[in-house]
Amino acid sequence: MILVMRRSATPEQVQAAVDRIQALGCQAHLSAGEERTIIGVIGDRRQLDEGVFDLLEGVEQVVRILKPYKLAGRDFHPLDTVVPLREDAIGGHPVVIIAGPCVVESRAQILETAWAVKEAGASVLRGGAYKPRTSPYSFQGLGEEGLELLAEASAVTGMALVTEVMAPEQVPLVSACADVLQVGTRNMQNYNLLHAVGEAGKPVLLKRGMMSTMEELLMSAEYVLSHNNPHVILCERGIRTFETYTRNTLDLSAIPVLKQLTHLPIVVDPSHAAGNWEWVTPLSMAAVAAGADGLLIEVHPHPDQALSDGPQSLRPDHFAQLVTRVRAVAQAVGRDL
Repeated sequence: MILVMRRSATPEQVQAAVDRIQALGCQAHLSAGEERTIIGVIGDRRQLDEGVFDLLEGVEQVVRILKPYKLAGRDFHPLDTVVPLREDAIGGHPVVIIAGPCVVESRAQILETAWAVKEAGASVLRGGAYKPRTSPYSFQGLGEEGLELLAEASAVTGMALVTEVMAPEQVPLVSACADVLQVGTRNMQNYNLLHAVGEAGKPVLLKRGMMSTMEELLMSAEYVLSHNNPHVILCERGIRTFETYTRNTLDLSAIPVLKQLTHLPIVVDPSHAAGNWEWVTPLSMAAVAAGADGLLIEVHPHPDQALSDGPQSLRPDHFAQLVTRVRAVAQAVGRDL
């Protein structure tokens, strides 16, 4: 349920509505626009009577929301959310490029990659310290040592850092060095983890599950948002279909659909969708043309030697070419990098 306040509503009337909502055992979420304020009511709707709010001074309209996701929807929050990241932000006018290796392998590798992607035009560094793998015998990451190396690379380059957290008990440690906590595709519906990252108060990059619907993605985002953490970034990374030529099928239609359903920014991971570095650039261009707010690109100085996802990782020179082509598309649709 949402309360649409009148344009003439005073701050005292808005606060009175909030007090009334809380007195009924519900939560109130304010969204102040340029013309009017909207108050979201979170609670058991079966116990709420619309007439209680109709009588409040300053309330113009009471609207019930039928969608299961409330905080993630545009009904509660009509304006786009912009997630701040040091000197940058995701969700505003510029398209943000997040780049780096799939996983940290050594100090030399992460520092070389970090400087290369920054010079080419990336503004956010990505890299895995903890890496979920299909096989238990594959390289799982360096753990705490990897976090320390990522923190060093972030510090010396000045780039914000995105890295994955896999379990609730890892959240404090990862939060100490990362600007953004990434929840991977396999953990999109790990509700204990979603609660933990929501409570951490850090921006969260939430990847769509490989077999999840857009509504399920938004419901997972709702878990994070329910902890008064408004900084959620959605990530489309391809879904599993019957096609075998690509690693996953990039759902480009998810970008405009989610833009209509939610105020949250959307980034695209073409590396995991393609599975082949040669297809990453055209998919990146298509994603920006469709309205993506950012790209998540895997880059490795020596992909043939990579311990994880080498075939889909771009060399630094190929990444620089990608940035040039993506910039042209961004400018063509009225944006920039």
